[in-house]
Amino acid sequence: MPDDVRSLFDKAKLPSRHVTQGPERAPHRSYYYAMGLGADDIDRPFVGVATCWNEAAPCNIALARQAQPVKLGVKAAGGTPREFTTITVTDGIAMGHAGMKSSLVSREVIADSVELTMRGHCYDALVGLAGCDKSLPGMMMVMVRLNVPSVFIYGGSILPGRFHGKDVTVQDVFEAVGNHSAGKMTDEELHELECVACPSAGSCGGQFTANTMACVAEAIGLALPGSSGAPAPYESRDALCEASGRAVMNLLGKRIRPRDIVTRKSLENAATVVAASGGSTNAGLHLPAIAHEAGIDFDLDDVCAIFRRTPYIADLKPAGRYVAKDMYDVGGVPVLLKALLDGGFIHGDCLTVTGRTMAENLADVVFPGGQDVILPTSRPLSTTGGVVGLKGSLAPQGAIVKIAGLTELKFRGPARCFDSEETCFEAVSRRDYREGDVLVIRYEGPRGGPGMREMLSTTSALYGQGMGDKVALITDGRFSGATRGFCIGHVGPEAAVGGPIALVQDGDVIALDAEAGTIELEVAPDELARRHGAWKPRSHDFQSGALWKYAQLVGDACSGAVTQPGGKAETHVYADI
Repeated sequence: MPDDVRSLFDKAKLPSRHVTQGPERAPHRSYYYAMGLGADDIDRPFVGVATCWNEAAPCNIALARQAQPVKLGVKAAGGTPREFTTITVTDGIAMGHAGMKSSLVSREVIADSVELTMRGHCYDALVGLAGCDKSLPGMMMVMVRLNVPSVFIYGGSILPGRFHGKDVTVQDVFEAVGNHSAGKMTDEELHELECVACPSAGSCGGQFTANTMACVAEAIGLALPGSSGAPAPYESRDALCEASGRAVMNLLGKRIRPRDIVTRKSLENAATVVAASGGSTNAGLHLPAIAHEAGIDFDLDDVCAIFRRTPYIADLKPAGRYVAKDMYDVGGVPVLLKALLDGGFIHGDCLTVTGRTMAENLADVVFPGGQDVILPTSRPLSTTGGVVGLKGSLAPQGAIVKIAGLTELKFRGPARCFDSEETCFEAVSRRDYREGDVLVIRYEGPRGGPGMREMLSTTSALYGQGMGDKVALITDGRFSGATRGFCIGHVGPEAAVGGPIALVQDGDVIALDAEAGTIELEVAPDELARRHGAWKPRSHDFQSGALWKYAQLVGDACSGAVTQPGGKAETHVYADI
């Protein structure tokens, strides 16, 4: 190894010394020689290049290709890249059936599996590439957990489809199912739409969970500026990937770690971007989970407080008009961040993976005129963020709702209770509900599901039937980032532990007020106490395997639905071995 590289990266202080240095490590080195490495390669820092590549969905299909320029960047900057993969569960395919129970669980498995690979092989740094909804927070969580120098890079969004002269996304296909069931769309039209809605590799094109968390990656400082914007098929992503490989070596040389970057302030920046872009309610789950890895208290209440004070300025689907490519075309996430910085809504002094602060990164970004994808904070779409929190007698631990695109922020009506998503979807498919109903889906929380399913199939069916703004829906489960309408998720405590949502009966009046931030069950306290005394826990069908294990370990949604004690309980950090 050249002397200049050796002086910059002292292997005696890096985890990989345990598998490469000294005569007792000759057996370990023999494995590396078997894979074509030379002595100089073995003497350099080892950088894990983790991808979620698979053939499950278009979100992940381009990640193996994108890993290659990352490795070139690592090697050019003095490191030895070691590529490996982990799982994903793709929500678009898992949606609407029992497969969705695996989705949120996969976030923990992704983080755990990357941790174990890094620990087992003593890698010194990490570049993580992700595409599907849970793989993005999973990758960021493990970066903070391990605290080795790390860079995140998004695989990029899908290109929009075209149907009858309009841009479409998979959201339109889900809603078309409701149109079809209501007799508003023929079999042939539905088939035509499904064939054109997803025309390329990449993650869902609206400001759904994947693109929301990609924006978070830049706002929190773990991704290079502008790296989230280019659609997956664009070859310009190769340059961003190569730059990410170089960047992680710069962080290693400067000894800048994720917990230097992920701070209370940067978490606030991330929540601000979610609200400003009308992003996914799932961010209310993932930001507390990322904070938990660093031992930072940042729960749903903290996230929602920022949502409430943040203007909504990016006109993105599902509530708005534009898709991720449109935001990329006007300058991407840096333009959104610049608008928020100029308006005084984000902290400019936060460190990022460039080694510079957020304000320094944005110094040369010019807010573009002649476009209405991103607005200045002085004339927002609304003065309150596109996502807000609710609290009250039905949700003492809180709940969350996306209000972007809603014209009415209050709803009051009788409850119609369902103890699973399937039973509610069947009722909706039969149109067995009334205008003004509050549909309650319970026993779908982290423990009760288990797995806290999303409900996009049900909400999309309601919109397809023309009833999306005529009923409300609440659940202790989750909603897809593609959900729109008065749909309230993350209600806690969940039904499985006897939360108030378990005690609701058909006909009880529920009052929702997204302006005041309240969610009230209009039942007398003594009657609720009587019902609670008669309530008994329910069992579910998953009494073995990964879902059983998850149900035993998982905590409350308001704290991120995490499964281990996090940074506060650490006695050592992997990076310091």
